[in-house]
Amino acid sequence: MASIDLDKVLDSAWADKSLPEILAAPVAALKGVSDRDGELLEEAFGVKTVADLANLKYARWAQALAALNTAK
Repeated sequence: MASIDLDKVLDSAWADKSLPEILAAPVAALKGVSDRDGELLEEAFGVKTVADLANLKYARWAQALAALNTAK
């Protein structure tokens, strides 16, 4: 399993939290995602948490398409 540098993907306030805490965190815990972005994700897709975003079917579909493209 690949490792991830949490300092690169999380706002500093979340970097020392446990994985369950991060998954339950608002999407604004992700570096580069603003509170307003989080509001828009909730409004458009019902996404409230990092886990919700990870499980968003549209994000999963896009990842699958990208993976198919790199498998060429």
